Amino acid sequence: MREVVIDTETTGLDPQAGHRIVEIACVELVHHVPTGRRFHRYVNPGRDMPDDALAVHGLTTEFLAAHPPFDAIVEELAAFIAGDRLVIHNAEFDLAFINAELARLGHPPLACPFVDTLAVARRRFPGAPASLDALCRRFAIDRSERQLHGAEIDCELLAAVYIELLGGRQPGLDFVVGPSVEGLAEIEAVRGPMRLPRPHAPTQEELAAHQAMLAAITQPLWLAASG
Repeated sequence: MREVVIDTETTGLDPQAGHRIVEIACVELVHHVPTGRRFHRYVNPGRDMPDDALAVHGLTTEFLAAHPPFDAIVEELAAFIAGDRLVIHNAEFDLAFINAELARLGHPPLACPFVDTLAVARRRFPGAPASLDALCRRFAIDRSERQLHGAEIDCELLAAVYIELLGGRQPGLDFVVGPSVEGLAEIEAVRGPMRLPRPHAPTQEELAAHQAMLAAITQPLWLAASG
């Protein structure tokens, strides 16, 4: 199964107020494992950079002016996503911006299925902080290279967080904190139904078959060894 972790940086919080995407990145997962394939582009928003947004990601108007507008990268982005499931932290935000950019170009909105890791984290850890930074701290994921917000580094961190939210690289070995019933539903929706553990005690039929096998052995090695 292929999934695409995706993240954006923007000039502000509301695409309906004229704010635009300035950076977009994707990381490919196959069966929940990063493959190394990625997509990353800076985007010229065609407008100024507000100071509060600049403080978040550090991308200046001058820097972005040397990069292509969204319409120049949209086909390459669509080819990378390829209609597969998206993994997004706070999906409402990123999808609103991506779909606003698509609408400006006369394209339909994204119709991909998606997993919102913010919603998954809130279900699994109700009442606990669920930001990307908070989840990295919870799962001991190294974020020392993240000095400012950036779509590429945030995708890499989110991919690691997503794997942990699904139960880690060895699902089923989390003895300390287990998912809630709602969290299990989220996990099963992605991984598929969880298999019940195999019972270790033999059944009566298995015991009878074992005794029949022993009775059929005429010269057992363990008797020869004891003699």
